[in-house]
Amino acid sequence: MLRSQTFLSTWSKERSMKWLVLLGLVAFSECIVKIPLRRVKTMRKTLSGKNTLNNFLKEHPYRLSHISFRGSNLTTLPLRNIRDMLYVGNITIGTPPQEFQVVFDTGSSDLWVPSDFCISPACSTHVRFRHFQSSTFRPTTKTFRIIYGSGRMKGVVAHDTVRIGNLVSTDQPFGLSMAEYGLESRRFDGILGLNYPNLSCSGAIPIFDKLKNQGAISDPIFAFYLSKDKREGSVVMFGGVDHRYYKGELNWVPLIRAGDWIVHVDRITMKREVIACSDGCAALVDTGTSLIQGPGRVIDNIHKLIGATPRGSKHYVSCSVVNTLPSIIFTINGINYPVPAPAYILKDSRGYCYTAFKEQRVRRSTESWLLGDVFLRLYFSVFDRGNDRIGLAPAV
Repeated sequence: MLRSQTFLSTWSKERSMKWLVLLGLVAFSECIVKIPLRRVKTMRKTLSGKNTLNNFLKEHPYRLSHISFRGSNLTTLPLRNIRDMLYVGNITIGTPPQEFQVVFDTGSSDLWVPSDFCISPACSTHVRFRHFQSSTFRPTTKTFRIIYGSGRMKGVVAHDTVRIGNLVSTDQPFGLSMAEYGLESRRFDGILGLNYPNLSCSGAIPIFDKLKNQGAISDPIFAFYLSKDKREGSVVMFGGVDHRYYKGELNWVPLIRAGDWIVHVDRITMKREVIACSDGCAALVDTGTSLIQGPGRVIDNIHKLIGATPRGSKHYVSCSVVNTLPSIIFTINGINYPVPAPAYILKDSRGYCYTAFKEQRVRRSTESWLLGDVFLRLYFSVFDRGNDRIGLAPAV
């Protein structure tokens, strides 16, 4: 047995070296995605500055629970809320399985994690996939690049077994980053894209589509419940909806077009006055974005209306006035979705209050918005691929 393991290890390393040589001969295609990955201090840096890191790590183990239940064709995976800035969940890749913390992102379509061959500083601070340890790994020479709002990566497409809770996708194509730039401060290992396959930067079939095609998911839907303040309690569910996570009925919103999680917004109002989107506009419902983003001139106007003042990259208000500020209402498909001030005002690491409205970096000819986690904490969201629509209902 030991002898066969030694042979396998030697063979795997030889195969890896040949694969690397082949990769050096191919060019990287480039892709720009909509989502801006938010660069913030790492949890370690934030807490170390307050001498509370050791206590925090004792109270909050790093590993997420693997618990997922499957009943009535529903698979639910717990997500961890990191300071209301992002939500991460665990997946595994390879045989035997290697565990990664990823953002489940409706704004992109690719699954990628760092490669063991990545020498960028960003890779060294995250879990890297050791392909030579997986007996089900299959390499390719197909390469790609992704440009985010705050960084970029380049990688190669490979195949292996990927598990999301009880869901198993065999020979799943995914990306292995070979180099990462500007992504050092991220608090997750990789990204699992849940947008449509036509938006894949790598050209690989997204994992949701592959699971759907092989019959692992009975209904082609997934849903998110995002908790506020609480570290635990958030979930992503596949193949069905757990009605305990929302109140009332789901309001279904058709997509502007099949192929992207973008819906039509009728208008945006404050105190019964239209403050944006007067002629209707488009909004991407994006679990991979922390804030609510819109055109710069409109965001500036919102900040003036609520009395926010700029300081660095944020706009601040006095924490004492938060409960007096008006709600901002997004009317979507005839239904009002209020975002009250306690939801759109966040606190920084020093306890100062700033707004969750931010200018989009990408300028567009028509008014468009990103409805990120600030909005989705208020409204349970269902993404229905079978009918090209999104369901929204007040979260519990």
